[in-house]
Amino acid sequence: MTNPHKLLDDYEKRTTALLERAEEAKAKIAELTGTATSQDGAVTVTVSAGGALLNLSFGSKADGMPKERLAALVMTTAKRAQAQAVGQIATIMAPVVGENSDAMRFVQEQIPPIEVPDEPPPVAPAQFVVNEEQQESVQTRPAPRPSRPAPAAENDDTDFDQRDLFKRGGW
Repeated sequence: MTNPHKLLDDYEKRTTALLERAEEAKAKIAELTGTATSQDGAVTVTVSAGGALLNLSFGSKADGMPKERLAALVMTTAKRAQAQAVGQIATIMAPVVGENSDAMRFVQEQIPPIEVPDEPPPVAPAQFVVNEEQQESVQTRPAPRPSRPAPAAENDDTDFDQRDLFKRGGW
């Protein structure tokens, strides 16, 4: 016959070990962060698993980037960082609840899916336009062709070409 005290001691030890692993997992999840960098290196974002912005930095590619594109790039990169952070929750919880257990499936069901949009495409440099009329003319009018200088008249007194100077002065 098995000793009931031994069974109770084993149960208490397993329960204590499980609680310790659960506390460790809780602390790891609380400190969980994700970091992502945009494909062009313009933006690097660090967020918590909940999506709270922890750090934001800009690379040299962000200089001169249109504000709308930069904002979209920050948002997309932040979503990627959050997805990376959330993806670590299952890894942290596996030693506590078991990788293929019902408890793990429950944990995975509780993790919200993070939809990560594609990065915005690069924007072509814009032409400088002062007003709407100029905008329309830029779009409808072909670029002007460079003009050639008019040929100089033979007897033009304003021609300061050195050859003419020598001819007129009798040199």
